[in-house]
Amino acid sequence: MTEQLFREDRRDNGIVRITLTRPEVHNAFNDALIAKLSETLARLDGDPEVRLLQLAAEGRSFSAGADLNWMQAMAGYSEAENIRDAEAMAALMERLNSFSRPTLALVQGAAIGGGVGLVACCDIALASETAAFALTEVRLGLIPAVISPYVLDAMGARASRRYFLTGEKFSAVEACRLGLVHEAVAPDELEARAEKLSGNLLAGGPEALRAAKDLVFSVSANRHSSELTRETAKRIARLRASPEGREGIRSFLEKATPSWRQQRE
Repeated sequence: MTEQLFREDRRDNGIVRITLTRPEVHNAFNDALIAKLSETLARLDGDPEVRLLQLAAEGRSFSAGADLNWMQAMAGYSEAENIRDAEAMAALMERLNSFSRPTLALVQGAAIGGGVGLVACCDIALASETAAFALTEVRLGLIPAVISPYVLDAMGARASRRYFLTGEKFSAVEACRLGLVHEAVAPDELEARAEKLSGNLLAGGPEALRAAKDLVFSVSANRHSSELTRETAKRIARLRASPEGREGIRSFLEKATPSWRQQRE
């Protein structure tokens, strides 16, 4: 039986909600999810009936980023294979970021690593006050490469320098202060607030909404070139296949302490 990676729900008013449905692995990414979600976003972006895309998740976590078992397998890939894999992830992020209709993230739980990237790629992000965020890649001997352009756009370079380096968790309230999310609300108010904001978005003309979104991209400094997409994919691919990256992932899966932490202690 094929695993259900996410659910697509469509409403008569043009709202489409994609809900990640892998709660048992904290809605982590694997190659199947990346491919299917990219394909779905492309199809929805070409559908004139779609007016608003919502992104949500089931379970305790919004998304824990990359599936560690999948990443462990990638550590055995060649650098060329890792680059192709990283480019697929980069393409997913860019597809979500450049989706021509408004996008709204409902963050009900923890967003880690690539999960933060999903949040940053959405036009508007709402979070439960109980949600938490972290960019923990360095603790695995990796870097948040392919999501970095979008996270820097959302949080700014100063905050990114801290959280890329420390890997520490920060709260929904702090994420709101930094600009990663727009509002932090009580858990039982998340859906109602999303409904209100969705109504505000649907009040705008469909073509005007597209044009307004494109205006932001056109006026902003262009940090999302194809050259940058390729470069960030290469950077994470090199580290995934490096001895440190392999050790970090293996240590995480085996609940062991990597050598760099033992040396410190």
